Amino acid sequence: MTTPSDDHTKPPVGVLGLGLMGTALAAALLKAGHPTTVWNRTPSKTGPLTAQGATPAGTHAEAVTAGPLTLVCLTTYDDVTELLHPHTTVLTGRTLVNVTNGTPVQARKLASWAQEHGIAYVDGGIMAVPQMIATPAAYVLYSGDERAYETHRATLAALGGTRWTGTDPGLAALYDLSLLTGTYGMVAGVAQAFALIRSEGIPARELAPLLQDWLTAMANGLVPGTANAVDTGRHLTDVSSLAVSQAAFPGLLHTFADQGVRTELFEPMRELLDRAVAEGYADDGLSRLVELLAP
Repeated sequence: MTTPSDDHTKPPVGVLGLGLMGTALAAALLKAGHPTTVWNRTPSKTGPLTAQGATPAGTHAEAVTAGPLTLVCLTTYDDVTELLHPHTTVLTGRTLVNVTNGTPVQARKLASWAQEHGIAYVDGGIMAVPQMIATPAAYVLYSGDERAYETHRATLAALGGTRWTGTDPGLAALYDLSLLTGTYGMVAGVAQAFALIRSEGIPARELAPLLQDWLTAMANGLVPGTANAVDTGRHLTDVSSLAVSQAAFPGLLHTFADQGVRTELFEPMRELLDRAVAEGYADDGLSRLVELLAP
């Protein structure tokens, strides 16, 4: 019987970059039955994947020429351009899927370079940690060359769900960073909450279930409600006005100070609330803050 690991009828893939994420991506491709050639600046990192059936490449050009699709997962876009720009010949006529974390401007610049050299370019934003790759919880955002994306979509599905964001190469990065922005905002709130509860010697684990339930309940209403208000331009609220939040917020800051907890994560919110009320939005809901932040 043919198993996924020994089914070599699937398209071969080259993977450049074997950090924690790159290794997880290559392992997922191997598990899905794709012949996978791997390369890393530090050759020893290919060892665990070779043991799983990957082919180690002596140069990145060997990995690129192993198949029609090359997956790049390096630390920065500067690393990507330094590695690939001098070697356009081997990439011409092939598809480059770059899942290196970067900005929309960087993605568009790299896509322009790729187009000039006959390289089909797809940019990707991974919405997962390495342990989530190839599980139902993982998905990857893609943008750029739609034909190349559709051609290789079945291969990319080995990594997780595939979410197409558009032909503008910068859109995957924009969506990615927007989602990460929400994550870091949540991290800031969680960190502040645990710092506050621990100021009285209460273990963080005692607050954790309450905090998780509270944030989940709030997010279920806040996210779609804010999106609707922003898209319709209707910010009036029957929940809590900006004036109420402005009046209540100093109590948080005073409590932080009284408990010896630093306040710099939350000071900008007070300034934004003050500005919102000063500009005449006292009766609006918190969704109005989006308009004050947007260009």
